[in-house]
Amino acid sequence: MADAAYSRLVEGEEIIIGAEESSNNINGGYIKKSERPKEPWKGVYAKSILYAGLDAIVTCFSLISSISASRISSVDVLVLGFANLVADGISMGFGDFMSSSSEKDVAAKERAVTEWDVANHSGPEELVELLRRYQALGMDVNDATTVVNIFAKYNNILVHEKMMAHGMLQPDEAEKPWKNGLVTFAAFLVFGSAPLLSFIILIPFTNNDSVKFVGACILSALALALLGVAKAKIAGQNYAFSVAVTLFNGAIAAAAAYALGWALKNIAGLEN
Repeated sequence: MADAAYSRLVEGEEIIIGAEESSNNINGGYIKKSERPKEPWKGVYAKSILYAGLDAIVTCFSLISSISASRISSVDVLVLGFANLVADGISMGFGDFMSSSSEKDVAAKERAVTEWDVANHSGPEELVELLRRYQALGMDVNDATTVVNIFAKYNNILVHEKMMAHGMLQPDEAEKPWKNGLVTFAAFLVFGSAPLLSFIILIPFTNNDSVKFVGACILSALALALLGVAKAKIAGQNYAFSVAVTLFNGAIAAAAAYALGWALKNIAGLEN
């Protein structure tokens, strides 16, 4: 059946499908109804905010942990913390800008190449490739052949389908890479400041660096929990699980940084 459809497609023949009952029905022709899944939040800059925020909190708190384990003063923590925050924020923002620009340029170049291929070399082999793709997605061979025959009449649709078949997204002309970079930079500064706020807020109340470090732990945990809630909201996931995973990630990174700082302090023979 499939070979016959391939040969008819290659020969340029269109297949007319009768009113046949599909054999792909579920449970003998009845599809079980279920509750509609929650839609994810379609925030334009959600990825930039989450990625930059998580990286900022973990990086900054890990730096504080390693410094605190070395018994360096809170003034040094603030100086090194904010210097690292600004430098990393600029690097992250520029990196997001560069990656977004590259993705957009690659997508545009791929579309130009695909358009040329469709206009100059749109042969039966390429149509058969689409036919096999639709079959792999579960479409009946006759239906797939009909769809491909129809798409072959419209170059724009054929270009789109060929790009999707190769895992390429259409270039988004409305996307502004510089905005992605700016959002990443801002998110990095905002969330990365959370661990450092403790060393500023507690200045009038105590000079104990250990107390300030505990405060940094609490603020970092709250910021990570907030990101976990945001991630669950965006992806439509379980809130408790998302928060737990985010906190676990931060705890592991901070513990590793603290242990490394403590070990280096003892190896170097630093005195309090």
